[in-house]
Amino acid sequence: MNLLKNYNLSLVLLVLFLVSWAGQTWTGWVEFESEQRQHEQLAQVWSDDGYVWHWAQATLENWQSEFLQLFTMVVLTAFLIHKGSAESRDSNDRMEESLKRIEKRLERLDRGKS
Repeated sequence: MNLLKNYNLSLVLLVLFLVSWAGQTWTGWVEFESEQRQHEQLAQVWSDDGYVWHWAQATLENWQSEFLQLFTMVVLTAFLIHKGSAESRDSNDRMEESLKRIEKRLERLDRGKS
């Protein structure tokens, strides 16, 4: 039960990923089968022109575009600033400045009480 409590985000994301991947696989098969029928050919999973190659290509294209997008976002946000965005360093700098001001005020209050 601790596994579910401690890792529920990862587990939900894994389930969503597997469901969407299964959906991509099934809809791709339906499309592949339809195309093969139109050309009066037998739809096969394993052959030189089987579904597995179309499936692998579609999967790798999706992963490539998603990883490229994520990698780009991570790298660019590590070095560039967009003032006011949650990913930008400037919000951290402002927060640190605010915390330092608060700490100084608290120190003055503590000294005033002593």
